[in-house]
Amino acid sequence: MSTDNGGWAPELESTVGTKLLQKAQKSPWVPVGMVGFAVVAAYGLYRMRERGNMKISVHLIHTRVAAQACLVGAVTLGAVYSMYKDHFMKQSPVGPEK
Repeated sequence: MSTDNGGWAPELESTVGTKLLQKAQKSPWVPVGMVGFAVVAAYGLYRMRERGNMKISVHLIHTRVAAQACLVGAVTLGAVYSMYKDHFMKQSPVGPEK
C-alpha cells in the first residue's frame, strides 16, 4: 500500500476572523467602510430619541442611507486606488530612444 494520497491536502479551517484579515490584506478599504457603516448606524440609533417630530421610519431610512453611503464610498475609494495602482504605478520605465 502506498502512503501517497494523490496530492490531497486538507483545507485549512478558516474562521470569520481569519477571513476578515485576509480580506483586509487584499483590500484595506472594505474594513474601513464596515467600521464607518457601524459608526453611522450606531450614531443614528443613539440620536433616535432626539429626532424631534420626524417619523421613526424616516429617521431610520436617513440613517440607513448615510451608513450605506459610508460603505459605498469606502469601496469606491478602494477600487479607484486599485485601478491607480494597477495602471499608473506599474508603467514600464521609458528607455533611451534610438
